[in-house]
Amino acid sequence: MPLAVNEIYLGDARELLSELEPTSIACAIWSPPYHVGKEYEKDISYEEWVEMLEEVIQLHYPIIKSGGFLAINIADILCFADPNMPRIQAQNLRRQRSDVTREDVLAAKQAHPQYNRYQLANFLGCSEQTIDRRLNGNNIRGGKYATQTRVRLAGGIIEDAATKAGLYLYDRRVWLKDAAWENSKWHTLSYRSVDEFEYLYIFWKPGETIVDRDKLSAEEWVAWGSRGVWNIPSVRANDDHEAKFPLELPRRAIKLLSAPGDTILDCFMGSGTTALAAIQEGRDYIGIEKISQYVELARQACKNELEKLRNPLATQLSFVS
Repeated sequence: MPLAVNEIYLGDARELLSELEPTSIACAIWSPPYHVGKEYEKDISYEEWVEMLEEVIQLHYPIIKSGGFLAINIADILCFADPNMPRIQAQNLRRQRSDVTREDVLAAKQAHPQYNRYQLANFLGCSEQTIDRRLNGNNIRGGKYATQTRVRLAGGIIEDAATKAGLYLYDRRVWLKDAAWENSKWHTLSYRSVDEFEYLYIFWKPGETIVDRDKLSAEEWVAWGSRGVWNIPSVRANDDHEAKFPLELPRRAIKLLSAPGDTILDCFMGSGTTALAAIQEGRDYIGIEKISQYVELARQACKNELEKLRNPLATQLSFVS
């Protein structure tokens, strides 16, 4: 018995996707774990993460209808621990707590050749770590003994997996979020930038695709329908889920890539944002989520959204009161 529409299921996408009715999904829209150390992904290695993505994408081919789409939202820059990577050394002048220079240490060693680094530190009024850093260049990002962080781009990984599955890259939209100083408490400590945008990679399953610009208003088509960059404010508070994306992101993709009455899939449902967007745009939805508390959160959010649509006047009165 195929999974019914307008329901959110508890389980692993790799186990449940095969239970969907073949060629029943007009558009799948989801955002996977980004492999950046969040609580729900801490127990998975980089290799396991890539394998999971490949398997999930492979399972989409039989369930997406011909001419349909798979849209994946992800930050393109990944960071993960790689013990084989050379240690990145950087003398960060603004974070340097001691004014002691390498020349100061060498002069002290010449004057007191019998001093060890602890004695040199006491003589110069600094820490022994400062002596070690100045002499040996141990300005290692993350600490002298920490595994270094490697940077990879996610787009190539996802495109390769989709191509193997028989899906083809159709388009890419850039989600430009708020400026970093408005939604982040940290700033970069190196020459690397703070990532202020994500990508929506759109893959196509071979078949006839109906292009109907009238699905959007003239204003929508000019503002974002035909634009490569989407300016959408990020979620202000991840209070009930630590990786929420704004409702406007899946809403635009749903409106652009599907038609009313179509079924939308999100196999990493989280707090239910994609399902809410589907409801608002007159589409059916199917959600899969492996964390039970998020399943209940998403189900309740959908229930509330449907109630608002059935009783718009009651909702308006509740705001007034």
